[in-house]
Amino acid sequence: MKYFQNKTKLKKKYLVTLFVVFSLFFNESTNAEIKLPGIVSSNMVLQRNTKVILWGWADANEVITIKMSWIPHLVTVHTDADGNWSVEVNTTCSKESQTIHLKSDQSNITLNNILFGEVWLCSGQSNMFRPVHIYQKEPVYESILAEADNPNLRLFTINKSGSKTPLKELTGYKGWQQASSKDIESFSAVAYFFGKKLQKTLDVPVGLIHSSYGASTIQAWINEETLSKYEEISIDSPLYKKTPNKVPTVLFNAMIHPITSFAIKGVLWYQGEANRQEPEQYKKLLPAMVESWRSLWEVGEFPFYYVQIAPYAYGSNAPFQTVKNTAFMREAMLECLSLIPNSGMAVTLDVGAETNIHPIKKKEVSDRLLRWALHNTYGYKDVDCFPPTFDSLDKADGGLLLKFKGAENGLSQKNKMLIGFEIAGDGKVFYPAKAEIRDNNKVFVKSDKVSKPVAVRYGWRNWILGTLFDNNGLPASSFRTDDWDDASLPK
Repeated sequence: MKYFQNKTKLKKKYLVTLFVVFSLFFNESTNAEIKLPGIVSSNMVLQRNTKVILWGWADANEVITIKMSWIPHLVTVHTDADGNWSVEVNTTCSKESQTIHLKSDQSNITLNNILFGEVWLCSGQSNMFRPVHIYQKEPVYESILAEADNPNLRLFTINKSGSKTPLKELTGYKGWQQASSKDIESFSAVAYFFGKKLQKTLDVPVGLIHSSYGASTIQAWINEETLSKYEEISIDSPLYKKTPNKVPTVLFNAMIHPITSFAIKGVLWYQGEANRQEPEQYKKLLPAMVESWRSLWEVGEFPFYYVQIAPYAYGSNAPFQTVKNTAFMREAMLECLSLIPNSGMAVTLDVGAETNIHPIKKKEVSDRLLRWALHNTYGYKDVDCFPPTFDSLDKADGGLLLKFKGAENGLSQKNKMLIGFEIAGDGKVFYPAKAEIRDNNKVFVKSDKVSKPVAVRYGWRNWILGTLFDNNGLPASSFRTDDWDDASLPK
């Protein structure tokens, strides 16, 4: 009996040993296989006519040969001691479909249906995240879907996730897809409408990378090194698991850092509602975020086009509730234009919704972003992208005459009268004012209650429907001509 027990024990020990050896061999073979990041795959769009990076992982000290259809010779790359590899290659302006074949001793990978085109990263919070199907109750929805199929427009979505440390690879994503009625329904509406019109205008392939998270703060999208220069960071927040979108750096770590080797043309950004109570800090953080992203991508000062938050009735709409008055945030975002090189801002003072923080008019937003891209990035100088912006004022006829930049072709109004203007004298008490367009490109503002006016404000509320435009249909941002501290103004 003891003999059989010992024999059984020896047999079990032998099987365990055999399993361990087999596992080690299997894992070693698996590790030796070429692994690519999720964003480097079939159907992708590579930024055209530039240097791009292909990268991935394999076994340490492995030799990988890469055959690219647009390059006549093989490219050989060696992995480092940790199994990392990368190679920089030139793309062309060809519109033909391309292939990439990678080979090592352990594996072969072929990537098909690759295009060269214009690649844009689209990021931010819920108004960027809002998908095309928000239009499903609108009459235009069927036509949107009917016009969706486009093999030259490719979509890549990064799933919402967070990490306390910078990741090398995305934890979740929907791989590159050719635009179709099925795929665009769940894709960012702002990004899709921008990409669709850009592809049609340029007649080249366009790739859109969507990486956004609803209700996220800007702090969550900034790397630790940069953010620590402006505020104290606490990544070990109890909010981390439930609301990573509120925790500093974690969205950058999981949703931006893994793709910083993937060449892009520029960035579209729609975020700010979550930071509306800290406009002065936002005015520091947005330029800092852009600078850090540009440094990580190492492609120079790529275009950065962003959306000013739209009006919305955040609780009280009283003019003197400084913390809640998002006009200060809109002002901070407007001022960021002069702080961020190669940037542009889409004004949305006319497309907000009083009771919906997610206004449905995403086409208008994307169109204004597209204007910036076409004019500034692609050289369509006849496309106007500059909204009318307050420049200076003069006293005239018992009121104030306002002059604007970006109104060379004249100003216009969408209502029978301009609304949203207020005027004040030295007493700093603002009264509703009458406003009218004069000399085609100036606005005269006056109130019978202010005999000696010194300051004007326009749209200085949480909720306002913009009425002042230029003759090319671009709305003016809310603005003020004073720099008074509202906390000390008479109530």
